[in-house]
Amino acid sequence: MKSAFLIAAPTSGSGKTAIARGLMVLLASEGYKVQPFKCGPDYIDTKFHEMVCGRPSINLDTFMATPAHVRELFAHYGEDADVCIVEGMMGLFDGYDRDKGSSAEIAQVLDIPVVLVVDAKSAAYSIAPLLSGFINFRPTVHIAGVIFNKVGSERHYRMLQQVCDDLGITCFGYLPKQASLEQSSRYLGLDFSETAEKQALIPLMNEHVEWRRLLTFNEITARCPRDYGSLPTRLRLVIARNHESFSFIYQENIDRFKHVTFFDPENDVPCLDNVDLLYLPGGYPEKHLEALVANEACRKAIRDYAERGGRIQAECGGMMYLCENIVTDDGSYPMCGVLPYTITARQADKKLSLGYRRFVLDGKEYRGHEFHYTQFLGEIPASIVQVYNAKGVAVATPVFKYKNVLASYTHLYEIIG
Repeated sequence: MKSAFLIAAPTSGSGKTAIARGLMVLLASEGYKVQPFKCGPDYIDTKFHEMVCGRPSINLDTFMATPAHVRELFAHYGEDADVCIVEGMMGLFDGYDRDKGSSAEIAQVLDIPVVLVVDAKSAAYSIAPLLSGFINFRPTVHIAGVIFNKVGSERHYRMLQQVCDDLGITCFGYLPKQASLEQSSRYLGLDFSETAEKQALIPLMNEHVEWRRLLTFNEITARCPRDYGSLPTRLRLVIARNHESFSFIYQENIDRFKHVTFFDPENDVPCLDNVDLLYLPGGYPEKHLEALVANEACRKAIRDYAERGGRIQAECGGMMYLCENIVTDDGSYPMCGVLPYTITARQADKKLSLGYRRFVLDGKEYRGHEFHYTQFLGEIPASIVQVYNAKGVAVATPVFKYKNVLASYTHLYEIIG
């Protein structure tokens, strides 16, 4: 037996990240093996999860992967864990098409209960119809209980408990309204920087959340198929990885390969002899341009590898790194020069490009996600394929092919092995 549950909320900004991380760091400090998961394509919350749990967090996404594959991932990575905690995304029923791809759908696919985090600021019994609607909207989604956030006082909490009593739903506790729990926003989600989780969250969770009851209430028997072992490949893979510049990597992609070498484009020069594939993932290279420019030997090694026909998969930040230049408000910075384009990261040119993406290449469909503020300088270059969003509407996102280089702003769900 192990415990597994999904932390969700009625809307974004309700505090599910604080609750999820609080439970993860508390349970890990109590000696539990906690396996974290994240609904959707988010790379940044997974960084937080890994930081507090000491093991990689795995993305679960029913647009980019099949329900069967999502179950395989959950079973494979949660096999030796005591507790599996899945952090939801946006509101519980928010998906790419109504509730398709939502946290609720993930909970159904995995057959695990939902713990709903509700922002109770400036509300009392009016929470009742809100909770009633979520409980009854999809009976197949099992909402096991509630944790309230931003509670003003013990008296306020007693009023919220009355709501749960009247609705017949379990109340697992609350977090008080506290400025130190507010997280600063940046780019896709939250900052990578480490904060004092142990000092701030553990005492609060211990005092106000009935976490032991939560564990016993949501015990499950592992029942997902475990054929994830059929995925590994023998390809020799070299991956650019850096804490921020090149960090948007799905852990399951790395684990598919038996022979993986990492290098830091800011400090290392990769050996690309006898390599099957060079993977340049996304991140924020525009924040570390001086370091990338200074490592001229690395940029030359990658350019030479591409010119002699080496296979490269470059996504978003990795694609930017392959271009001629990246320009900012401070000037122009030369990159690898494999692709004849210039990327602008100037404040005046910033524009949000966001959403799921899919395209067919060489008879196979690929799916992924796009999220960036940088843009091509000038006209958008021509694409070798038409790219579509989750609803099948054509989008202007280009995909490039140069020799054996495949590059795009789209973060693909799989490394093309």
